[in-house]
Amino acid sequence: MSHQEGLTSYIAAFVAEMAKTGVKDVVISPGSRSTPMALVMAEHPDLRIHIQIDERSASFFALGIAKATRRPVALLCTSGTAAANYYPAVIEASISRIPLIILTADRPHELRDVGAPQAIDQIHLYGKNVKWFVEMAPPERTEDMIRYARTVCGRAAATASSYPQGPVHLNFPFREPLIPIMDEGIFELTERSGGYVDIQNGHLSLSDDMFEEIAQDLSSYKKGIIVCGQLNSSRFADEVIALAGKLKFPIIADPLSQLRSGEHDGHFIIDAYDAFLRNEDAKVKLKPDVIIRFGAMPISKALTIFIKENRNARQFVVDSGAGWREPTMSASNMLYCDEAVFCQKVGSYADQVIGTEYLDSWLSVNELAKDHLSRISEVDELSEGKLFHKLVGMLPDGATLFVGNSMPIRDLDSFFLFNKKNIKVMANRGANGIDGIVSTALGVASVSQPCYLVLGDLTFYHDLNGLLAAKLYNLNIHIIVINNNGGGIFSFLPQANEPKHFEKLFGTPLDLDFRHAVEMYNGKYDLIKDWTHFSAVFMENKSVDGLKVMEIQTKRDENLKEHRDLWKSVSREITTMLKGDTK
Repeated sequence: MSHQEGLTSYIAAFVAEMAKTGVKDVVISPGSRSTPMALVMAEHPDLRIHIQIDERSASFFALGIAKATRRPVALLCTSGTAAANYYPAVIEASISRIPLIILTADRPHELRDVGAPQAIDQIHLYGKNVKWFVEMAPPERTEDMIRYARTVCGRAAATASSYPQGPVHLNFPFREPLIPIMDEGIFELTERSGGYVDIQNGHLSLSDDMFEEIAQDLSSYKKGIIVCGQLNSSRFADEVIALAGKLKFPIIADPLSQLRSGEHDGHFIIDAYDAFLRNEDAKVKLKPDVIIRFGAMPISKALTIFIKENRNARQFVVDSGAGWREPTMSASNMLYCDEAVFCQKVGSYADQVIGTEYLDSWLSVNELAKDHLSRISEVDELSEGKLFHKLVGMLPDGATLFVGNSMPIRDLDSFFLFNKKNIKVMANRGANGIDGIVSTALGVASVSQPCYLVLGDLTFYHDLNGLLAAKLYNLNIHIIVINNNGGGIFSFLPQANEPKHFEKLFGTPLDLDFRHAVEMYNGKYDLIKDWTHFSAVFMENKSVDGLKVMEIQTKRDENLKEHRDLWKSVSREITTMLKGDTK
């Protein structure tokens, strides 16, 4: 039996099994050493192949598809530094719990550590940032090795999909010649053709006795809040709202919780907390006795501080992934349980709470804050905060809104308030980096429409290579670039008090004309002149296919003043209202 026959049978068995596990999308970064895997993947009729030349962009593109579908996406590259360029996306996938199957081609063992070209140490390349690593055996056509390839593939897909979801890494050593034998029938499996191993993933839960005990415990508290961070569960929204109705607890809804949009009445949703939890009088008035927390840590620093300041309160952290999302060191109870199941079960055992005084306090403060925040609509100049306030009304029902880190995600938190539309809000909030945001959003756009991306100029610049995917596949995406010519978030941080070196080290103005980059990728570019122009272009672009980029230029110093003036206004009115309540 020839080397190529063994290579072909081994890889074909692996790829066939991958398709059987439910993997639909494969992102390939072209290279030589990965040739046999790439050719066989391209031949499989059930796989969608996406080519991304830049490995960093490719990895984030795969991340975006996996975020949108919640299914594992395979990612393939050649040996050497190509694999290292996947690292930032692997880290994001690990922390954000996104299922990726990273397949790296490698030099065979005899060409490692001997000065061979394009050979680096790829063993455990991603360290603890992957759930599982396998150094694959060299390809052979024996019965046991075919079984091995299929078993490892099935286990990799199951590991990536099991809770908490995350990336796995398989490293394949390939010897030359690298060209497989592309005959018909290479995917015909003679044994267990329906999939070699069927792996079922369950959900964590608690005993009914434990649910009943927790329910009775929670029912005894009059001052409780539910904090919901980033969470992706189709069942969770209805169940947590029902639980809040039973306990009469307000729901502090992070924009990534998927609770700020939807068909529910929004009665229990608190969405302006970032503004009023900066006020000491409000924090005293709203001091809780018990906190139930779901999902990742919230975006708002003010909310995080509020949680830390109430460490004497009973704090339950519920996590279906059995992780430790608890940097405040305030939790009294860590509960490893599916979030929707927890809400449904506890709600079924909890007593119906009648009194709403504490809930009403939260609701009244929230309404006052929302009223003052809405005054951002009166700003005539192009404004970062007003953009998100306007988007609530302008985005079509069913849209996906992807938001970049730094200032955009914080303005989203402050100004993108509850609405009746089914808008899915997404971001890369695992490591909170600005790398790969364009590519991630394009990955989302490839499987979810319509898709809108809002990001800053530094973030846009950081991933301009990612725009190639829009050109190659004519992807429909609406990109809004907020250009304040530098790192706007640093104006809000203590570094701004050191003006001597601030611009050079933190402001970092780019002074770039993005029109040229957009047009290079066959995109439609518009420099927004004013809000009337923005509305007109926004509506016009709904009927335009492909890449659309709208640039909104703002000024960092004016943005800082606008935010601080709003926060002060909210704080003054809340203090006045609360002092009036105590008379």
